[in-house]
Amino acid sequence: MERFTHWLEVISNYVWSYPVVILCLSTGLFFTLYKTFFVQVRSFRHAITLITGHYDNPNEHGQITHFQALSTALSGTIGLGNIAGVSIAIELGGPGTIFWMWVVGFFGMATKFVECTLGTHYRDEDEETGEVRGGPMYYIQKGMGDRWRWLAVFFAVCVLLGSFGGGGMFQSNQAAAALHDYFHIPPYVSGIVLAILVGVVILGGITRIGKVASKIVPAMCLI
Repeated sequence: MERFTHWLEVISNYVWSYPVVILCLSTGLFFTLYKTFFVQVRSFRHAITLITGHYDNPNEHGQITHFQALSTALSGTIGLGNIAGVSIAIELGGPGTIFWMWVVGFFGMATKFVECTLGTHYRDEDEETGEVRGGPMYYIQKGMGDRWRWLAVFFAVCVLLGSFGGGGMFQSNQAAAALHDYFHIPPYVSGIVLAILVGVVILGGITRIGKVASKIVPAMCLI
């Protein structure tokens, strides 16, 4: 187990250094300068108008509003991404880390725009229920062809595995640890309560997830 952990750390340290930085920055630059020409600046006012509900139409396809969709997307990054991750990065890399976060974040807005556009364009709608599904696994296969189905499956499996660690395990562990340290609540009690609350939301489908996220995420942003 120690040997496995060692090699996992070696691979992680290699991947999450120059390869990720180069890929994120170069892709963001490509989309910003070539494909969208600074869409994050040109369309900023339109983006604000969009999420404030100006273009909401109850007769459109889809089950949630634009703001609920934004809140659902942000719910997976606020906390672990922009609080814990940022503080760890500053501790390891110093104050200069903030500058490169700004740079990559700015150009990454164009990457996110392209990703969301592809997800919307190649989304899949169930003819019987009207439910809409989308994401990289859909636009990889539909946009690049069936011969790339293996890559779509690989991405879906990686997201599934990642959701257990970075998507839920880390947050629930930290919440249980904090409740135990400060309020002496047994970790298993916190785990059961969190599992029930999350289960109630997830079993309600994307409609309930969007409604709950639209209420919680603004508070998370302010905090």
